[in-house]
Amino acid sequence: MTDRNRELEGKVAIVTGSSRNIGRAIAEELARAGAAVTINAKSAGELCEEVAQGIRKAGGKAIACRADITDAAEVKRMVDATAEAFGGVDVLINNAAIRTKVNFPELTFEDWVKLRAVALDGALLLSIACVPYMMKRDGGSIVGISGQNAYKGGAGGAHKSAVKTGMAGMIRGMASDLGRYGITANVAVVGPFDTDRASGSGNLQLNDPNPKIPMGRRGVPQDMADLVRFLVGPYSRFITGQTIHVNGGALMPS
Repeated sequence: MTDRNRELEGKVAIVTGSSRNIGRAIAEELARAGAAVTINAKSAGELCEEVAQGIRKAGGKAIACRADITDAAEVKRMVDATAEAFGGVDVLINNAAIRTKVNFPELTFEDWVKLRAVALDGALLLSIACVPYMMKRDGGSIVGISGQNAYKGGAGGAHKSAVKTGMAGMIRGMASDLGRYGITANVAVVGPFDTDRASGSGNLQLNDPNPKIPMGRRGVPQDMADLVRFLVGPYSRFITGQTIHVNGGALMPS
């Protein structure tokens, strides 16, 4: 019988963009569930090592790997390093993104390409690199992290909406192709959340004390971490190709 407190024991996870905020919360939660975790960011090497050290200090397993996920060679290096350190790869969380806001009249093709390269191309490169390892281990889980504005629109976010919608389509296609190998693929959508977008990983910016959300508050990184832990664990193996919103009722899509 699976220990519900350590249900990911023996599993190996890569979480991109995990030096702070939601990515960090996800990585730490997967580690608490027993998974060995690779902490990744493009440039925040010290923060990645800080997160990895914190996990190890708590008795978990983690390595830090600074890598540009838009570069296929760096992606391969990170995935191979993870497999060498922990024996394989079971879980991929495609969380990394560039959070830019550009009104459409000022949007350039360079803005579009830069964001797409990280949030969509990077997710594709990582998935291609990780799936063979998952197949060798008779299953796995892929989760793409998206944002609410991809489903309802938002000022300054046409490029983000397009890219995140594209990722959801890719995830559904992957779910169709990979189910026969025991690999699930789902999208988790972040709603109105409080996160620290400036520095570090600790202080949240509580910028809406009276949110008009049915649950009466904005989300925090742990809310997303709890869902991701479930989606990659043993109690969700018949859930794939789905888009699940974490928003306290702020958006209720049909």
